[in-house]
Amino acid sequence: VQLQASGGGLVQAGGSLRLSCTASGRTFSTYTMGWFRQAPGKDREFVVGINWNGGSTYYADSVKGRFTIARDNAKNTVYLQMNSLKPEDTAVYYCAANSRWTVVRGITDYDYWGQGTQVTVSS
Repeated sequence: VQLQASGGGLVQAGGSLRLSCTASGRTFSTYTMGWFRQAPGKDREFVVGINWNGGSTYYADSVKGRFTIARDNAKNTVYLQMNSLKPEDTAVYYCAANSRWTVVRGITDYDYWGQGTQVTVSS
């Protein structure tokens, strides 16, 4: 499966952005999807994941209450709504997919990766 992330940009602190990740192929609905991010000089970290039907999600503590993940299997797309953005949210955001039935958080648990989209939050 190929993943294409979009929606990044420059926003002021407190603002919002919505990222999208569109997948190719007919099996999108069977994949667990995740969003990761990597800030300059830091390791890539898990942000949020959603299982195949959207019935299960898992958020990193740093984004709980501010970010929301959703998916539309008919459109082969997963979304990340980011509200109340902070400068520390600045990073390249990556979407990823794996064929597990439950949400997992490890980088090595994901088989497919998008190219990343830059999110910059100014103070």
